[in-house]
This record gives sequence, C-alpha cells and structure tokens, in this order.
Amino acid sequence: MSQPLSIVADQQILSAEAFSAFGELTLIDGRSIDAEKIENADVLFVRSVTKVDKGLLENSPVRFVGSATSGTDHIDLAYLKSAGIHFESAPGSNARSVAEYVLSSLFSIADLQDFVLTDKTVGIIGCGQVGSRLRSFLEALGVTCLVNDPPLARSSNKGAFVELDEVLSADIISLHTPLSIDGEFPTKNLVDSDFLAKLKSDVMLINTSRGEVINEQALLEFKQDNPDSTLVLDVWCNEPDINLDLLQHTLIATPHIAGYSLDGKLKATRKLLNDLITFLNADTTLSDFNLDIQGQCTLELVEDSVQLAVMQSYDVRSDAVALRNLFTMEKEARATFFDDLRKNYPVRREFSNRVIHSGQINSEVAKQLTALGFEMDKT
Repeated sequence: MSQPLSIVADQQILSAEAFSAFGELTLIDGRSIDAEKIENADVLFVRSVTKVDKGLLENSPVRFVGSATSGTDHIDLAYLKSAGIHFESAPGSNARSVAEYVLSSLFSIADLQDFVLTDKTVGIIGCGQVGSRLRSFLEALGVTCLVNDPPLARSSNKGAFVELDEVLSADIISLHTPLSIDGEFPTKNLVDSDFLAKLKSDVMLINTSRGEVINEQALLEFKQDNPDSTLVLDVWCNEPDINLDLLQHTLIATPHIAGYSLDGKLKATRKLLNDLITFLNADTTLSDFNLDIQGQCTLELVEDSVQLAVMQSYDVRSDAVALRNLFTMEKEARATFFDDLRKNYPVRREFSNRVIHSGQINSEVAKQLTALGFEMDKT
C-alpha cells in the first residue's frame, strides 16, 4: 500500500478494530452512515441497516465495500459494478445461528403446545445457506421436510425439491429466501393473501429472512381469521419502526437477532478481513490477526434429550421478552429501543461451543446431538 487507507465501518461489526491495520478507521452507527461521513473514505464496511447505492457513494473515493451480512438487498449491486467498486459480503456466516434460532423456536412451541416435533412436517422455503442448514438439522432428528427453491431446483437435484403448493400443506412453514423485488422469482410480498389461504388454520409460520417477504397486513388478517395459527417473527417491514399490531399477534417476536451469535458475527468479520487482504494484495494473512474465540461450555444432561440440550444452549424465549416493552413506550422512543436491543445483544454461542457431558447417553441421541454441532464428552 502506498499510503494508509481511510476506512469507515459500522461500529456494530464485531472486532471491526482489526480493519485499522490497513489505515485510519472510523467507527460509526450504521444508520447514520451518509455521503458526508464517507466523503474521504476508500473502504466502507456496513451491515444490513445501511443502504449502499449511488446516492451514498457517487461523490466518494470508496473502491471497496464489504457487508458483514449474508443478504445483499441493502446493496445496489448494479451500481457498484457500473462504478467499478469492489464488493464482498459474508454469505453463510450466520447460517448456523439462524438455524439454531429456528430449532429453539420449534422446541419452545412444541413444549408450549404439547406436541412432538417428529410428528410434524416442516416446509422450508428457500434452501440456501440457512435453509439447507435447517433441513440438515431437522432431518437428522427424523423430521420430515418439504423444500421449495425454484432457482436451486433448476440447477441441482430436482428430487430434493417440491412445488410451493405442496410445501404450503406442511404443519410448519419456515422462510429462508433472499429479498428480491424483480427477476423471475421475486420474493417481496411472497407471503400474500393467496399464499396464506393455502396454509393450515393451525400452521406455525416462521420468518427469519427479511420482513418484506411478508405482506404484513395480509398476515394480520390471516392471524385474526385463524387464531390457532402461530407466528414466529424475527424480521419486520420498516425496521426499526415495526408494526405493533403484528407484534401483538406474534408468539415469539425478536428484533432481527436470529443470526446474532458471537460465532456468526466473528465469521463475517474474518471473511471481510480476508477479502480486504486479497483486494489489497497485502503482505499479511488472516492468521496474523487474533480473531478466535476461546473456551467451550459444558452441558450436563440429566436425561437423553436433544430438546433439553438445545434449550439449555439457547432458549429463544429469553430474546422474545424484551421486544414486548415497545407496547409501553412513546412512539418516538420505539425505533431507538429496537436498535438498542440489537446493539446491546448479549453473548450467544452456537451449539459447536457446547460440550455435552452425560454419564450414559443413548447412542442415537448422541448421534443426533453431534449432527447438530454439539461436541460429545467421551471421557
């Protein structure tokens, strides 16, 4: 490098300080990143709350944009390409975290509604990084999955996928599509009145993709007409100013934190750091940075139960409590509170951080736990 870079990064990117090895680093709240704040920046690192387009970048010297996210709906990819600006994201970095969130939600509701998960059929819409991970989790547990992903069905084993109408017959529907507005398979408002009319009246609908995949007014009407249905929502239209009527009708409601495990965040930072090293052809490697998480947590299982291990590791209900405080707040304070829940999210570790210790654990249960990522204590 001939001279140090000017780097602007969202202050919520985990260990973003590592980027300072390549120049002067300025950390900024992601929602406040605007054209003025990056007018001298060479490199920009964002998360999903920052819209990156011509309006933001046109008069800046930015030549590298990195997003610590899997989705890219907040990025105008066509503009970046036309302007010769290099772009990288972190697909799959939070896939395990989101899949674990869904599994915890399923076990939480199974406990509340007194059913066994293997008695249910799960429909997965979108089988990319997250959907495929969830599918592998559930199938390892013996749960029947119906999967719809038209783009993947075209390019891979068609036998692994079914038509949307068949998926909509499932007891549980989990959404894992990217947000796309146009193209052959647009997903904005995918869940509309026609979609919802095909669901079971007691369906469980889970959305951890993007809020705009659902027409929220249609979902509200469906819920009101089908009180036995169950909603699990981590993502919302118009974040952080979310729909309180929909929140009222959602059993498990969280502030877009499904992918917020510490492990997932660090994977994203490591990916972007390595991308920057490659882009700059820098004389350093990722191993030169101390970006590893030390230590594991031991879980003592008092019975042979996958559900118990999952819930001891991560109980989604602990994340679903705080968002309800929005109901008692003045309108002006709600959006800030939503963002604060994300900024101050407690440390959550993935299953791979957990070592299961049990005197005599059933071999089939041990196999299932290993498939979920847990480490078994063989001593």
